[in-house]
Amino acid sequence: MSDPSTPAIEMEHVTCRFISADGKATIALQDFSMSVARGEFCAIVGPTGCGKSTTLSLITGLLKPTTGRVRVMGQPVDGIDPRIGFVFQTDAIFPWRNVIDNVAAGPMFRGQKPAKAKELAREWLRRVGLAGFEMHYPHQLSGGMRKRVSLAQTFVNSPEILLMDEPFSALDMQTRTVMQDELLQLWAASGGSVVFVTHDLEEAIALADKVIVLSARPATVKQIYDIELARPRVMSEIRYEDKFISYAREIWDDLRAEVKIG
Repeated sequence: MSDPSTPAIEMEHVTCRFISADGKATIALQDFSMSVARGEFCAIVGPTGCGKSTTLSLITGLLKPTTGRVRVMGQPVDGIDPRIGFVFQTDAIFPWRNVIDNVAAGPMFRGQKPAKAKELAREWLRRVGLAGFEMHYPHQLSGGMRKRVSLAQTFVNSPEILLMDEPFSALDMQTRTVMQDELLQLWAASGGSVVFVTHDLEEAIALADKVIVLSARPATVKQIYDIELARPRVMSEIRYEDKFISYAREIWDDLRAEVKIG
């Protein structure tokens, strides 16, 4: 068992360089350092193409740093960690499986018996508001409902760390607000750590305990903002608070310069 005071995620002086087929080198991250405490909700914002998704891939072990160190729960990242859940921008659900079979797939892959896996899946579908839709197929669901399936798929495996790569960007504003509230409720109940990548600065401030602003590529951490807004938060209301507006103005001043460079 690792020390509970150890950060859930640590990246120390990480550089990540890619070599193209013609031999040219591209540096995605340079001297990049960040940490995420256990139970903390961290949002990452930065210019398009600066390396936000690369950061998530390094945490999962899908990529290895060229230099520097990446640790999860105090241990060096070495391959895919089953304690990590990932929610993608696009739905990662099987179109040929119904809803309950999609959600039960994760527990079954991890060794659960089918009956137990479906019991867990049914409970998580209830939690995300999809009770009664167990036998529907993805093409029969709205975008918001498919995103609920994705959340159930992830939370059913009890992840200690949740990585999210612009998960709500394709949704309309009303559905997006509802899904943000759902996420906050699920996260509060789970006690896990979240790293949430988004282009939406207001979304980052409204959801997170801290917002990390990245520089233009090659990305490094430009600034870290602690978001001292009371919880629980209601997404449709928090944007109107004076403190929220103050954070938005301050962080945008930092981010705007990097967007122009990018």
